[in-house]
Amino acid sequence: MPPASTSSAVTLQVNGEKYPLSVDHRTTLLDALRERLDLNGTKKGCDHGQCGACTVLVDGRRSLSCLQLAVAAEGREITTVEGLADGDRLHPVQQAFLDLDGYQCGYCTPGQICSAIAVIEEHAAGWPSAATEDVRPEAGPPPLTPEEIRERMSGNLCRCGAYVSIVEAVARAAAESATTAEETAA
Repeated sequence: MPPASTSSAVTLQVNGEKYPLSVDHRTTLLDALRERLDLNGTKKGCDHGQCGACTVLVDGRRSLSCLQLAVAAEGREITTVEGLADGDRLHPVQQAFLDLDGYQCGYCTPGQICSAIAVIEEHAAGWPSAATEDVRPEAGPPPLTPEEIRERMSGNLCRCGAYVSIVEAVARAAAESATTAEETAA
């Protein structure tokens, strides 16, 4: 019997483009993005899923790319910080981080931004957090208070301590997103 192969051919769909790769079964999505696709916006922090620097969006939901195997991401839409802007126009969350200094050294910023985008969508969909006082579905989404934002963003660490500005940036982007949603519905 021939030895089992330790690699697989996969096609990763990243930022709207398909990338065929041959990867070792143990290759994380983070390493595939950084080392094989040269998408270095996603950062390698702790490599244990504890800091959030590697956060990307997988099928629109936040995912710690250091904990996900590349072979498991095949067939899923992966969005990194490089795929958020529309040409020269920044994503509203990116713009809010820039306007409100939601970064200092910038190392955690890509993961913070990807997480913030998911936080805003989760909140708009009515998902409760550990800080949500009334979790009954009929209560609707809780107000997106600073406490809610801090709880929802708690998986993303910032060693520089830019948390106050990060919370302000998420709140601003969420308010803009809600306004845009209301205008579209009208």
